[in-house]
Amino acid sequence: MRTALAWLTCAALTWAGAAWAQDRAQVERRLQSVGTLIETSSAARQIDASADPQALEKRSQARSLHRRAAAAFAGGDLAGASQLLDEAARTMVSGARLANPEQVTEEKRRRDFEARLDSVKALLAAQSRIVQEKSGGRDAQEATRSIEAQLAQAQRLAQANRLDEARPLLDRAYLTAKVSIESMRRGDTLVRTLHFASKREEYDYELDRNDTHRMLVRVLLADRPGAESQGAIAAAVDAAAKLRAEAERLAARGDHEGAIGKLEESTRALVRGIRAAGIYIPG
Repeated sequence: MRTALAWLTCAALTWAGAAWAQDRAQVERRLQSVGTLIETSSAARQIDASADPQALEKRSQARSLHRRAAAAFAGGDLAGASQLLDEAARTMVSGARLANPEQVTEEKRRRDFEARLDSVKALLAAQSRIVQEKSGGRDAQEATRSIEAQLAQAQRLAQANRLDEARPLLDRAYLTAKVSIESMRRGDTLVRTLHFASKREEYDYELDRNDTHRMLVRVLLADRPGAESQGAIAAAVDAAAKLRAEAERLAARGDHEGAIGKLEESTRALVRGIRAAGIYIPG
């Protein structure tokens, strides 16, 4: 009985020792990571660059907490060290938020712009490939040149830190590429590769295509508040809206085939409006 009890006691102590060693290793790693956060992270650089007194004070407090955590760790107080490290990390993050919050917003806007830029480049490559495969006519080639010009201008503005002006151009280039591709796919045999399980599924596809064209028209209207083409664009938008409303009424009655035809007419009306705004996409 004593032997068994001694063995169990030894096993328990061994398990506790292993758990303590594991906890110690975890806290030690946390000491290193929080130290990196305070001294060399992007948050630390942001505080340095801002020279904001409140942010610098928060960083000083975080350093003090980190030193106390290191002392607690050295003394074997793992729970105390862990708690102090949590406080140090929170304090440092709080300081980073005080350090020029506009800069944080600017960095996000820059990342969003770069992500959108990649999407436009991918769409432009696809649009150019389809134009070549189809021996695209003047409208398709003109659309390619328009997208390239908008893309180049957006990039120039972004390089000059004029993201507010660059982003609308990038969005317009994205939508132009998208509607150009969709228009070419509807134009001839390429569309035959689209297989729909039902007329309802085809109707949903046409609805999405119509939405894309409507978005591009809205962008173009916002970009040309005083253009002479406003009247032509507005007339096309009005005609497209009536045709879409009719399509939605037909779809509500279950006549998806008739609704598809009306949606196609609506989208063609929008294409006329887009052309009136100076963007020549295939119709």
